[in-house]
Amino acid sequence: MNDLPLDFEPVPTPDLDIRQRSAIKRVLPKTMFGRSLLLIVAPLILLQIISTWVFYARHWETMSRRLSADVAIEIAMAVQSMTSAGPDVGAARLMEQASAATDIAFSYQRDTALSSSAPAEGSDVEEQLRVAVREHLGAASRVGMLADSSDFRVEVPVRGGVLTAVVSRKRLTTPTTYIFILWMIGSSLVLLSVAAIFLRNQVKSLRRLAAAADGFGKGRPVPLFKVEGALEVRQAAAAFIQMRDRIQRQIRQRTEMLAGVSHDLRTPLTRMKLELELLGDNPIVGELKSDVVEMERLVQLYLDFARGEGTETSVETDIAPLIEDLATAMRRQGTELSLDQPQELVVPIRPNALRRCLGNLIANGARYGTHVWLTSRQVDDGVDILVDDDGPGIPAAERDHVFQPFIRLDTSRNPSTGGIGLGLTIARDVARSHGGDVRLETSPQGGLRARVHLPR
Repeated sequence: MNDLPLDFEPVPTPDLDIRQRSAIKRVLPKTMFGRSLLLIVAPLILLQIISTWVFYARHWETMSRRLSADVAIEIAMAVQSMTSAGPDVGAARLMEQASAATDIAFSYQRDTALSSSAPAEGSDVEEQLRVAVREHLGAASRVGMLADSSDFRVEVPVRGGVLTAVVSRKRLTTPTTYIFILWMIGSSLVLLSVAAIFLRNQVKSLRRLAAAADGFGKGRPVPLFKVEGALEVRQAAAAFIQMRDRIQRQIRQRTEMLAGVSHDLRTPLTRMKLELELLGDNPIVGELKSDVVEMERLVQLYLDFARGEGTETSVETDIAPLIEDLATAMRRQGTELSLDQPQELVVPIRPNALRRCLGNLIANGARYGTHVWLTSRQVDDGVDILVDDDGPGIPAAERDHVFQPFIRLDTSRNPSTGGIGLGLTIARDVARSHGGDVRLETSPQGGLRARVHLPR
């Protein structure tokens, strides 16, 4: 039998710590505005609780004890007046004078004895009054509340009878406590409102920066926004603007360079085509013409891949007519294609770039299959466009690899059908420039499914 040592302490398990941290994260606010406000509200509430407790424990108790002592002293003076007065002085007259002088309703009943029942537990004010009466009038006195009001009744045995004093609650309490609490809550609400306004202004600039970065990442035009807020926010906004300008300048320079490359390459190819036409018809000339056409196609593919439609502007577009026109064009080229889509699909896109993306995917499916199914549908955060074929498909382990430039899977695709390995690369590049992506899945038709996701 293994006994644990006396100083053994269980080691906390990592899973328990992770669950505790997860529970704390679920409770805490998710936004910066909420967390910043929590940093202000939590100390403020704690300070209010401590201040209220100290005030109640000190001020309330002290004031209540002093007010109760004053009331007990006034009742004791009335009792002393009755005790020292001669028999010829009427009790009613004494009670009337005492009531007028002390604002306490006094009355006296002869030949009456106090009840012997123990007093019931009362409120803090009643207990303070009971302590003060016991101290100044003796333990024989009784303190209780009236049945039909919140006032208190004090009974003292005097000259063979009972002197009754009805004390209003206002004599035993002070409104300063409630005024202090209301003032504290009111001032805290005002300060909290001012802090919330300032925090909202700071968070607004961060949200504007986040929206600009998100739009720029999706290839959408980013309007100029005012750099404002705290110093750190201004620095982040200025850095984003500089980054955006550098990227746009790089894209513009690349596009201009590619325009020059396109002109320089197409000019000699055109001269070669003209010279081949002048040579007449023979087998060698026919092969050279085929090579020139293939070179033109390759140059165009390279330019499309490098250019990436960087100069086209993203606009809100109903892509349903665009997809239908593309499907009609592909059918004219001999592609067996089925189309299924809703009447309207509005999403911010670059139309020419999206046409190239879907065209590559449809041509890819038609090249390796006999039929293509094109489906589009609304999803929670945008639009999904599905391109299915009934070809041999691509193994799951190779689906990410085929998106790399100039990659061809000879074991799963027939090399005699053509292609240089840029179709899927261009398609994913276009989708990601819209903030979306292209994923390859197994098609219900038995071949490959390309899922194009376009965010709103």
